[in-house]
Amino acid sequence: MLDTPIKKPIHQKQIIIGFLLFWTVLNIIQASTLELQADEAYYWLYSKYLAWGYFDHPPMVAILIKLGDSILHNEFGLRLFTIIFSTASIYLLWLIAKKYALDAYTFVLIVSGIFIFHIYGFTTTPDVPLFFFTVLFYFFYQQYLENDNWQLAILLGFIIACLLYSKYNGILLVGFTVVSNIGNIKRWSFWLITMVALALFIPHILWQVNHGFPTINYHLFERSDPNYNIVNTLSYLPAQFLMAGPLIGWFLFYKAFTAKIKDAFLRCLLVNCIGTLIFFLLSSGKGEVQPQWTFVLFAPLVILSLLAIKQTGGRPKWFVAVAIINLSVIVLVRIIVITGFGFARTYGHLKSYYGFKEWAKVIRQHAGNNYVVMNDGFQDPAKYNYYNNSLKCFSFDDKTYRRTQFEIWPMEDGMQHQKVYYLTDDFIKGISTDSIKLEAGTWYGGWITDFRSYQKINFEPEVEKLSGTEGQKINLNIKFKNPYHYPIDFSNLKRIHAVSLEICLINSYGEMTIQKAPETFNAIKLNPNQITTYHLYINAPNNRGDYDLFFSLKTDPFPGSKNSRMVKLNIK
Repeated sequence: MLDTPIKKPIHQKQIIIGFLLFWTVLNIIQASTLELQADEAYYWLYSKYLAWGYFDHPPMVAILIKLGDSILHNEFGLRLFTIIFSTASIYLLWLIAKKYALDAYTFVLIVSGIFIFHIYGFTTTPDVPLFFFTVLFYFFYQQYLENDNWQLAILLGFIIACLLYSKYNGILLVGFTVVSNIGNIKRWSFWLITMVALALFIPHILWQVNHGFPTINYHLFERSDPNYNIVNTLSYLPAQFLMAGPLIGWFLFYKAFTAKIKDAFLRCLLVNCIGTLIFFLLSSGKGEVQPQWTFVLFAPLVILSLLAIKQTGGRPKWFVAVAIINLSVIVLVRIIVITGFGFARTYGHLKSYYGFKEWAKVIRQHAGNNYVVMNDGFQDPAKYNYYNNSLKCFSFDDKTYRRTQFEIWPMEDGMQHQKVYYLTDDFIKGISTDSIKLEAGTWYGGWITDFRSYQKINFEPEVEKLSGTEGQKINLNIKFKNPYHYPIDFSNLKRIHAVSLEICLINSYGEMTIQKAPETFNAIKLNPNQITTYHLYINAPNNRGDYDLFFSLKTDPFPGSKNSRMVKLNIK
């Protein structure tokens, strides 16, 4: 049986306004009461070093945080534009749906039950502006298909640039939109849109060129897993259904993919929805696909599922009850997270919302105004900096971790030969003197009197692949330059902390072996921007197989940073 939708315009308007008010207030409460999630603090650091690009993402999220943080330096200020963009995105979605005379009550039931909308209704990440500009693109593209003029063309070019400045996933929206209506390339305005978008995106392209394409290397090569894991593929679709709503997600996808397409705009929505879903399904063959990567498909999912419900005579009667239960479950989870009740403080990523404000203040009491160094990723250093409104906590990204923006920021430069406070979550004999127990965990701190690091050094092997036989000595040249504004050397004479060049080999099981380069490396001295080539021999492993090889500069007592891309090594 079908439920008759509400048709009176006055009811439609009241329903939408009432829901948007509820939605905004709920997000304000959560944004104001929760501590920052780790990535949010990291993006706050982006905002302190505004640039045309960053290691992980384009700069839009940094701009939004900069604007909000300049108004209020607290969690609400940092998340202010997320709340605004979330409400605006939903309203724009409604305006798109309204043109097809779709039902406001069903719209609210669907939108309020999509779990990913709740997550990014208050959490500030690049996904937030990406989704806003996605919906904004659809809003004006719908008009562009009906009214081809230069004003809309320039506006769409600007929006596409904003999409790409938000997150690289935006290129999928552009590509699938072109594919959905290839005849658009015959329009003169299509090329105006292209030129405007490209011209506005040139500063970011130049940033990538000037920094050696770090983002492309990371996303396309460094984060790919050479070993296929079927779990990544099998968990992909269930995760998408969960993001679309724990109880209604499957139904929305089913309805969206069975909607009858009657115009070019609806075809655009369907191609984007299906294309994005399939693209990331295929991507699961190269590694884990995080559920939010498909965020752009949820805008067309809303419109298409609504349309299909209308085309089949209205929503099923069971859907209202299930959608209300679905929303109740999500709101209950949000209340639990807001209050920090039960599992919230101990479960997975949720526990990072609690205790770190106090942690940052306590660590500051131990470190004073000195630099703090951590080697456990970018998350905790970013939180320390945010909650102390400081730029004095540095992430020493060790060889087992990936590179981050800390390799690009100037923070490391001012720390050389300074006294620093070294904070770890493991006790280090001879270094750790303080034991600090807090809700955020147990930490160990100690002083290093003469800090020395070379995290920005990037070794460029002359080849991408090597081969050899068991036990063979393999010749290899590596080129590198001094990226610092001061001279550097690798000498260990009269130095408290020795430095060495390590050749790291990882086998197919993920096991790492390390070889040290000869002490001739320690004789190298470089002036700023000076380039040199170093010749060395690599001792081939005694076991056949494929290996990943990279270089690391290890300065005691740190574990060594990742200072090169991976080189494939085959031992026959």
